[in-house]
Amino acid sequence: MKFGKMKVHRRNRLLILGFILLSSGVAVSLAMMALDENINLFYEPEQIVKGEAPIGELIRAGGMVKAGSVSRSKTDLKVNFVITDMQASEVSMLYEGVLPDLFREGQGVIAKGRLGSNGTFVAEEVLAKHDENYMAPELKQMMESKSS
Repeated sequence: MKFGKMKVHRRNRLLILGFILLSSGVAVSLAMMALDENINLFYEPEQIVKGEAPIGELIRAGGMVKAGSVSRSKTDLKVNFVITDMQASEVSMLYEGVLPDLFREGQGVIAKGRLGSNGTFVAEEVLAKHDENYMAPELKQMMESKSS
């Protein structure tokens, strides 16, 4: 075997291969960082009350709207309501905006927003179930686990 100077075409191939590997690594790491920023974890009212939900981070919270808990502001679009897991856990929610047409007491909702340090969930988006048969998978699992 002869050790000496590397031939030009082999050096060029090695540089191209190194550039491709480096570019692929950068692309994968950027994609992973972008995906990590867009993850919204789901929390049940029980988990929020226990303190398992992070404060100030964008999360999703869901449950049933407690009967008699919806109060609307007379001057603006602010709405306060309470979600419950139909057991003992309740979370107060604040939303400013137009609620979905199907939003009502006793219905399941999922809200995306941030949990405040005072325990109030400030929602940026509220989703209500769209018919009698559909229930969001997270809510369905929560209700099934609570009934068993």
